[in-house]
Amino acid sequence: MSSGRQLALATAAFCVCFYAWSLLGPLGPDIQDELGLSELELSLVVSTPVVLGSLMRIPLGALTDRHGGRAVFTALLAFTPLPLAGLALLADASLALVLALGFLLGFAGASFAVGVPFVNRWFPPERQGAALGVYGMGMGGTVLGGLTAPAIADAWGLSAPFWVALGLVAATAVAFWLLARDAAPPPPKDERPAMFASLSVFRTSGRAWALTFFYFLAFGGFVAMFLYLPTLLTGVHDLGKSDAGARAAGFALLAVLARPVGGWLSDRIGAAAVLSASFTATAALALALAFGYEAMVPLTIACLTLAAALGLGTGAVFKLVPEWFPDRVGGVTGVVGAAGGLGGFFPPLVMGLVNEATGGYFLGFALMAAVALACLLTLRRPARTSRAGPATRTSRAGPATRTSRAGPYRG
Repeated sequence: MSSGRQLALATAAFCVCFYAWSLLGPLGPDIQDELGLSELELSLVVSTPVVLGSLMRIPLGALTDRHGGRAVFTALLAFTPLPLAGLALLADASLALVLALGFLLGFAGASFAVGVPFVNRWFPPERQGAALGVYGMGMGGTVLGGLTAPAIADAWGLSAPFWVALGLVAATAVAFWLLARDAAPPPPKDERPAMFASLSVFRTSGRAWALTFFYFLAFGGFVAMFLYLPTLLTGVHDLGKSDAGARAAGFALLAVLARPVGGWLSDRIGAAAVLSASFTATAALALALAFGYEAMVPLTIACLTLAAALGLGTGAVFKLVPEWFPDRVGGVTGVVGAAGGLGGFFPPLVMGLVNEATGGYFLGFALMAAVALACLLTLRRPARTSRAGPATRTSRAGPATRTSRAGPYRG
């Protein structure tokens, strides 16, 4: 079974999961009208799937290290139709039900932590950045959601997008189980690490925590902007719901296309250089948005450029995971991915609170710029101390060296 075919299967499964996971964002204005929600309540609805999607990345990443990506990904795909069916039937029932079902839909957002170790093991170190960047394009499911969900809802009702997603996820679950294969069989039960053994690195390594901070901004910023853009565009610029959803999808598309470029560049010039450029651009563009979001042309230019900057950053972060922690990819990916998911949860809530308190979004974008600058400073600090850091000890102990010879792609 070729590595390319396995990469394509994982990317498709990730894309379908993210299509389902992101539906409440583009459908937010419809749900707000249906339930009569306030700005803050809408922010909570849009952000809720991100919470469980963030937290579940930690155990699902660890489970993938133990049982292999094929079994875990299939189980995740098999569960996701349940909350989708509930939302299709009850999306116009009450705020409490939508929040509960949206919380369970968050499982689909945890798919990223399953696919990274699955894909990583199929490729040698010098190709992992590009391969993981291609896999990361599966977040383009958010683009499909933004482009299609509002139009489907307009044509056939609010429940229709959830039924469409349910069918896609169910079909993908069957295909993945039949066609996907792990690069190597999972270890025997008596040789498997303890469930959270791979997370012990977070007790000793500053680098591991730095990765969580970087992804909190890069992926969290992407999710937050995609989820909240329809609300900003309809509220500030009086755009129609479908138009706002399409523009948010354009933002997501640029970020998706930039992600494999970030991985490819990281293979060639180093992930640190790519992240440095990404964080610098993010800080500058967030400030530009703080001052210019009320004018459509500056808003459009800044948002599209910001999408590219964040996409490059997301592609670079996961080049560093197998480099720094080659024997703990699943566990570390789970925690780093969780941080990125939480980065998508809090900003929409902050935006809603800021807008209600101040009548605008200046402070929200200013805070994003501050986080980007903090990431830039953190990136430079590990770079100066890496010779004495945990990665060097790991290298002496052997896993990194063994990985470079045998390659994680051999299992």
